[in-house]
Amino acid sequence: MKKILSGIMELNLPNKLTLLRIALVPVYLVLLAYGYHYIALAVFAVASLTDMLDGKIARKYNLITNFGKFMDPIADKLLTHTAFIMLCAMGRLHAAACIIFIAREFVVSGLRLVAVEQGHVIAAGMSGKVKTVLQMALVLLLTVMSGNILTDIVMLAAAAMTLYSMVEYVWQNRAVLGGAR
Repeated sequence: MKKILSGIMELNLPNKLTLLRIALVPVYLVLLAYGYHYIALAVFAVASLTDMLDGKIARKYNLITNFGKFMDPIADKLLTHTAFIMLCAMGRLHAAACIIFIAREFVVSGLRLVAVEQGHVIAAGMSGKVKTVLQMALVLLLTVMSGNILTDIVMLAAAAMTLYSMVEYVWQNRAVLGGAR
């Protein structure tokens, strides 16, 4: 345990924020499962803010590391996908939306792996960023309410933007797929 704590202390601030986001995932899950919805909302909001902050700090102060490049997207997926699955299990998120959200990540992650194999890097596009904002807003809303016009509209918007983002990534990078073996 002492070695783990020592290793964490040596990490830079953006990487510590990424680890904090991962640590908050089970906290959000337990709070939501036991009906502490407003506290779960606050935990998810804090975790979402760490996502924004770690990238900004890393870029501003040139603190970009391989650990961060690897763990940041994993932390993001753990946070959002845990929320999607839990909200779906609670009957707050439509199963089709949950499937769209998770399937998009498999498709884009697979595309990025093929691109890396070919020496290409696929940067996050604006549609992916809008998708993320809509999905996080949806999770925040569904954490405390469901079954109303606002949540339905945001759910449809998030699902539509998620599909659009996936199609856009695949279309813009179709040459990578053509060159894959």
